[in-house]
Amino acid sequence: MSLDPALRSRIETLLQSNRVVLFMKGAPEAPQCGFSAKAVGVLNALLPDGYAHVNVLADADIREGIKQYGNWPTIPQLYIDGELVGGSDIVEQMAGSGELHTALGLPPPDRRPPEFTITPEALDMLRSAIDNAGGGYAVQIDIDARHNVRLQLAPIDANAVAIEIEGVRLQTDALQVRRADGISIDWVDDERGRGLAVTHPLAAPPVRTLSPHEADARVRAGALRLVDVRPADERSLAAAPVAFDTLDGGIEPLQALPKDTPLAFLCHHGGRSQQAAEHFRGLGFREVYNVVGGIDAWADFDAAIPKY
Repeated sequence: MSLDPALRSRIETLLQSNRVVLFMKGAPEAPQCGFSAKAVGVLNALLPDGYAHVNVLADADIREGIKQYGNWPTIPQLYIDGELVGGSDIVEQMAGSGELHTALGLPPPDRRPPEFTITPEALDMLRSAIDNAGGGYAVQIDIDARHNVRLQLAPIDANAVAIEIEGVRLQTDALQVRRADGISIDWVDDERGRGLAVTHPLAAPPVRTLSPHEADARVRAGALRLVDVRPADERSLAAAPVAFDTLDGGIEPLQALPKDTPLAFLCHHGGRSQQAAEHFRGLGFREVYNVVGGIDAWADFDAAIPKY
């Protein structure tokens, strides 16, 4: 089946008008598939000033037409200077090797090993984990754009930027390597729990706890925004006696707040609010609280609030 001439013209106009075009599912700020999210992560790191993108989910003709145009069956698809580069796997591979930098006219990636600290106890634990995995593995350091760090075992990647410390290989993607500067890796066994503790000086602080009494006082003083994550029918059973926001209209209004806005989250017992608080911390908010015990604990503090 040949491509409709009018549709071909639409696609060619897009490619001629924009040097870099990503055909994807969703938008860069909200990818709607994991593969699109991977491609977006690479392009966001390399092109912080933006790039053209087309949400194929909003245009069925383009969704099918671009597959025919480039004879490439999947989405996402990256085009540079009118030429098809490929999908997310190829984009990631080219970014790791530096080929994508060249294609975009950018300087080669900085492949200097990251500078970080790791305690002997953490090193021993990681060495044991690698030995138990049977060899051929390294500690993969992944750092997102908000400097949240994740460690996991991964096969040794020859394209990664790596450093070896006393027989333990730690590696990271070339696009993330400078984000890894400054992290601290420790092994703890205290009130925080037992396991690895990884901190980054630029990451948002962890979610903190707040009692209902403290939340009440701070909201009344205008020093805190309270967010009740429960649905309206549940809030009708018992509501906080102070001003609060809800998620009834979505999270976008709260996401748009300045990242230094103090936010506290409330639910029935504290579970759902903890999840919401972690989500907003991940968005970069730097002062985030969970109201311990939820509205149920607030009822212990304020007898006018019913329990349910």
